[in-house]
Amino acid sequence: MKSILVSGASGIVGYVILLSLKKSVNQLRLIGTTIYDDSVAGGFCDIFEQAPLTSDDNYLDWLLQIIRKYKVDLLMPGIEADMYKWVNHIPAITETGAAILLNNVDLVSLCKDKWRFFQSLKAFNSPLVIESSLTTDFDVLATQFGLPFLLKPRRGYGSKGIVIVENEDIFLKHAADIGTVLIAQPIVGGINEEFTTSAFCDGNGGYYCYMTLKRKLSKDGFTEKAEVVNLDGIEEALATLCSFYKPVGPTNFQFRRHENVLKLLEINPRISSSTSIRTAFGYNESQMAIEYYLENKKPVQPVIRFGKAVRYVEDFIFYL
Repeated sequence: MKSILVSGASGIVGYVILLSLKKSVNQLRLIGTTIYDDSVAGGFCDIFEQAPLTSDDNYLDWLLQIIRKYKVDLLMPGIEADMYKWVNHIPAITETGAAILLNNVDLVSLCKDKWRFFQSLKAFNSPLVIESSLTTDFDVLATQFGLPFLLKPRRGYGSKGIVIVENEDIFLKHAADIGTVLIAQPIVGGINEEFTTSAFCDGNGGYYCYMTLKRKLSKDGFTEKAEVVNLDGIEEALATLCSFYKPVGPTNFQFRRHENVLKLLEINPRISSSTSIRTAFGYNESQMAIEYYLENKKPVQPVIRFGKAVRYVEDFIFYL
């Protein structure tokens, strides 16, 4: 029986990974970790361990101790902080005998900063690129992008911290942060033209399989409603992006369709929060990851069911 550690198990990405693994055909021992002692995480795993903050000086020693204690075979990050921490300590972690679900380390670094990522995509002359700017001149941005336009955090996820600039007064409240904290972008497409595609990539410029959802976001920036779709142009877009960046393993690509052309919002070099929805329709990338990283088994394109999904709040009861 393989032992799988999922970090950030109290957050939506962490616990939906655990839920997907519970539906795996593999016999697994699931270890969930989180900094919270009163979260739902314990209800979705076989073993629960409370973790220190990822930024804590003792975090790495704690993690290595947990890996050895439970003879962990594979680590799967449920929060970005852990992904960035682990990528800096690959030798220490793998010396324990555990594998890590990590993407191409260069891509992980690049995706940490949206401005650097924009520059790289622009260097490839990709039609997928969304123009971006670091200028602090309102008139220049209003002329280039039109009104309203966006100010978006260089580092962040889940649509958090985005400012919609409708006039100069709003702009001036945030202008000092442009460059160091924020970048400017036009608004492309509409909220009803947003798509999330997960592909299992081969690390050599290709991919084994993929699945696309048309989605609506919650106020927290995660997928709230989704529909399985066939998206025109997605295979060409994936082929291009995989050729550019050489992702490996589960990789999430987010698009908007603008004037009938796909534009790339961002790449998340990890499993995304909609993974449990994908699992329900036949695309269990968490199971694929276990087979790929631990058994050297290459994924194949699964049969995908079509349908819609709606997320809702549910109670989880722990009886004493």
